[in-house]
Amino acid sequence: MVDYTFMSGNGDTIDPAFPLHQGGKIEVRPTVRIRDREGLALAYTPGVARVSSAIAENPELAREYTWKSNTVLVVTDGTAVLGLGDIGPEAALPVMEGKALLFKEFGGVDAVPICLSTKDVDEIVETVIRIAPAYGGVNLEDISAPRCFEIEERLDAALDIPVFHDDQHGTAVVVLAALLNAARVVGRPISDLRAVVSGAGAAGVAVTDILLEAGIGDIAVGDSVGIISSSREDLTPVKAALAARTNRLDIEGSIEEAMAGADVFIGLSAGEVSDEAVASMAPSAIVFALANPDPEIHPEVAMRTAVVVATGRSDFPNQINNVLAFPGIFRGALDVRATTITKGMKLAAAQAIADVVADELAPDLIVPSVFDPRVGVAVPRAVAAAAHAEGVARR
Repeated sequence: MVDYTFMSGNGDTIDPAFPLHQGGKIEVRPTVRIRDREGLALAYTPGVARVSSAIAENPELAREYTWKSNTVLVVTDGTAVLGLGDIGPEAALPVMEGKALLFKEFGGVDAVPICLSTKDVDEIVETVIRIAPAYGGVNLEDISAPRCFEIEERLDAALDIPVFHDDQHGTAVVVLAALLNAARVVGRPISDLRAVVSGAGAAGVAVTDILLEAGIGDIAVGDSVGIISSSREDLTPVKAALAARTNRLDIEGSIEEAMAGADVFIGLSAGEVSDEAVASMAPSAIVFALANPDPEIHPEVAMRTAVVVATGRSDFPNQINNVLAFPGIFRGALDVRATTITKGMKLAAAQAIADVVADELAPDLIVPSVFDPRVGVAVPRAVAAAAHAEGVARR
């Protein structure tokens, strides 16, 4: 039996998470009702055969006469779930259900969770390719690095529908949005900022790439060994490529040493940084301590010296939450039947998120709330426009 209780100040209390999840968090509902023989004959045989025949002659009609145009496949192998690690496909299912719920609630996008019982890259790629015809997009979720990079790259090349690894790009889009506004708060252009990123996994690489695309002044990335530089001989191919495009100052040593004089710290790992390291940063420092549930440094401690502080938690200001990005990105991509999600579409999404609160900026308000209805309008519109501008829209 599972123990559903936890200790509170008043003794044992039922954990409210379990009743909420009981029976799952999503279901399939019909969009039409069958109430008589005539309705049955249209929804199923013989009427459905006419629709199927038309799609066989013109496969693009599937987007008009099936759920394909508004349905995303959410795929995981359960190897990098939240902060829990490799917990397997069954244990990953509550998270994937939650992702599908967020797609619907915040983007009006239907999503189907698929938890695969394999860690083999070839098998994952082949499986997704084989079932992709029924879907308008693929959202990869909680797949460990560096495998996630290859899986996304191969699927994007093989499929003519958007493929998006949210742990990489959703995080990156919202971090960029927050940094654009944080830079405005401290009165600095992003091109003048030197950043230190803690974590060279999926999120760390994607955040670094999008900040480089946005014109960050310089950026150094650290892993569990220290700052990634061309002088290190222990780098994986992904990290070696990262070293080639970052760290123009050729900084070596620990992450905390690199933070001295830096303008921005972005934490995307389970590591910790000290109050002294934050205090050693440049004046008007920006700290994004995004590890969940325990940030790299407690926000209240960081606020002693940093001007802008953000976390991944909902109980502090400036929550960096992927929900601001992925529902709207897919909504915009599906609306124009995009064949892929480009760098320009991600940059447009970040700018749209930032612009929502552009007239309300303060140190404790650099990103909108996930419940701000303006986000659900602005992000899809910007993404769709970028898709048209980059020639990947089909309508």
